[in-house]
Amino acid sequence: MNTRCLTITLGPDWRSALRKAGRAATATTYQGETLKFETPGAFFGHLTERRWAIVQALQQDGGTVGVRELSRRLGRDVKRVHEDATELVALGLVERNEAGALRCPFVDIHVDMHMAAAA
Repeated sequence: MNTRCLTITLGPDWRSALRKAGRAATATTYQGETLKFETPGAFFGHLTERRWAIVQALQQDGGTVGVRELSRRLGRDVKRVHEDATELVALGLVERNEAGALRCPFVDIHVDMHMAAAA
């Protein structure tokens, strides 16, 4: 079974993230994947509570689920779930198969966020 892991990070240092991705690409063992947002506003703008609910439902299911079925399970409008799922697919948190069904490919998602006082 393919066990993929994702770390979501926040920070303006895109050069560091690029170097880390380069090291991971040349590693001989799988070290997980990273999704980086420059600001907390960008993070929370893309990953709303309702979108997290979609990711969680798909992650718990472990298989593929159609948008209509997912909408039913979440008690939400099909059109809105479709819109949120499209954004999650664009971010890489969710995958869509040829038939349009959705799945979360990650068995583990870790959010790494630091807040510090300005120097």
